[in-house]
Amino acid sequence: MKKREVLELASQTYTDDQLAELEHAMDFATSKHRGQKRLSGEPYIIHPFAVARLLIEWGMDMDSVLAGVLHDCVEDTETTLDEIESLFGRDVSFLVDGVTKVSQARSGMRDLDSYLPQTKDNLSKLLIAVSQDVRVIIIKLADRLHNLQTLQYLPVEKQKKVARESLEVFAQIADRIGMGRVRMQIEELAFSYLDPREFNHLKSLMKKRLGKSTRKLGTVRIEVEKELSKQHIQAEINGRVKSIYSLYKKLRKVNGNIDDIYDLMALRIIVDDKETCYKVLGILHSMYQPMIARIKDYIAVPKPNGYQSLHTTVLTPNEQIVEFQIRTHEMHDYAERGLAASFHYHEQKSKKNYVRKKTAVHLPTELQWITQMQEVAARLRDGEKISKKQLNVDLFGDRIFVFSPKGDIYNMPEGALPLDFAYLVHSDIGKHAYSFRVNGVIHPFDKPLANGDVVEVTTRKLSQPKKDWQDLVTTTHARTKLRMQLRKLGVIQAVSGAAAIIHDKALRKKRG
Repeated sequence: MKKREVLELASQTYTDDQLAELEHAMDFATSKHRGQKRLSGEPYIIHPFAVARLLIEWGMDMDSVLAGVLHDCVEDTETTLDEIESLFGRDVSFLVDGVTKVSQARSGMRDLDSYLPQTKDNLSKLLIAVSQDVRVIIIKLADRLHNLQTLQYLPVEKQKKVARESLEVFAQIADRIGMGRVRMQIEELAFSYLDPREFNHLKSLMKKRLGKSTRKLGTVRIEVEKELSKQHIQAEINGRVKSIYSLYKKLRKVNGNIDDIYDLMALRIIVDDKETCYKVLGILHSMYQPMIARIKDYIAVPKPNGYQSLHTTVLTPNEQIVEFQIRTHEMHDYAERGLAASFHYHEQKSKKNYVRKKTAVHLPTELQWITQMQEVAARLRDGEKISKKQLNVDLFGDRIFVFSPKGDIYNMPEGALPLDFAYLVHSDIGKHAYSFRVNGVIHPFDKPLANGDVVEVTTRKLSQPKKDWQDLVTTTHARTKLRMQLRKLGVIQAVSGAAAIIHDKALRKKRG
């Protein structure tokens, strides 16, 4: 990766002043890394340049690109954060510091069967980095992706360690912030090193299948293009091929029978607006027989990471099964690049509470888990111990969307209970909760919520939290708020971190 190539790519997006700043950073990093080599024997500087290129391709802001260029300077050279701040500003220094902390946390991942670092200190660094600026994680994803692309130069044992970390941690984080293309790239590369024999087998199997599917799909595509044109609908239609790792996971669900997988290849229809998405869906169902059970509306109810699209699977007159994905250009951009595509920090950077804030900046629904991580990080900084199981649920567990009666959307972990919802809306709502209605029906305190539920909380001013409510919350957020209220009421005494963990273990055992 050459300096000229990065600058040429950047010139398509950024201002002349920003390009000058980028060139300054590249020259600075080149001088600092001079003499350092990668295991391939190439100059080390090609790695920071490659990271910067990825961030530019993802549409990140210039501070992120600069931090990508400089991200290894503090860890691998004598450069200080003060030096970076004086030359490139406080925001860039803050991002470089965050990436350095995540790198240090990653080095603590000694147990390959674990998702997260094993020590409180390393875990704290990772969470604090995540909670203070999500751009840190996006930069780290670029760093990890390029390292995976050059993994062949590492010893086999190291290859598998990095691949396992990538699959179990970084791919999941990429998915959580909606970066679908990056998640797929990380999964494909990591899987190819973890199980090369199976990877090559499935790659060969896919190639054989796609030869026939491509020809058949071409006919369907022409038919759909003609019909949409007749209806005066402007649309882009292209094919989407299932990734090898996605195929691997799907085959495990269908006992290895590839004939039960209908979406090896799908047609993607991209239109201008949401209304047209539904119109196209109707046209497809008038042309072909829809498989009702396989119609999914991720526009009305997005996936937990913000993904939106209409999915339908149809049967053509020739008995060919075809999957369609219908979305707008904006939805497609988000499906590919996630948070990087709708980056909200541009507007928020000037706000006083942007960095090191006490009050969380409002995040989109699909990023509410970051607010939960902020709270966990604060507890860790205060010296409280947090069980790894809690963090696995909050950060990596499956998510659901539930709604307030007014239509507000709340993103929660699967298995969340009504009190978890009440405390997520507001701690006072949780404090005075008296009863719950879900979808208009009285709902018990101990019954989990489901995706799409409409939850109504009935409060009474005289109602107070009870000690046994500790068995009726599952999220870190609700448990923290509830315990604070119970201590304030004198119902419970302050407990040590160890006691809290023992209580949580007992609670999990009780739930089965």
